[in-house]
Amino acid sequence: MAFTVVLHLQGTDPIMAEMDGLPDPQSSYVLCTNPRARDGKNLVFIEPGCTRFMFPWHRISFIEAYPSEEDHTRVETFFRE
Repeated sequence: MAFTVVLHLQGTDPIMAEMDGLPDPQSSYVLCTNPRARDGKNLVFIEPGCTRFMFPWHRISFIEAYPSEEDHTRVETFFRE
């Protein structure tokens, strides 16, 4: 189940990417695909043609995870008539 995340890296603007699952806190890096700026533009420090990226944990302040499409279908919405 892939989901979209926002990686808050130290010393730079946050970037968006996709992850296949939650990162393991015991590993030394976070693996993601399709990194881009929050406005969808390409990142200047990423070479064209690269598909998978490993960011070291010590460079990440925190990670925001957006709900996946599967999570959206399970959520019931309530409204008043």
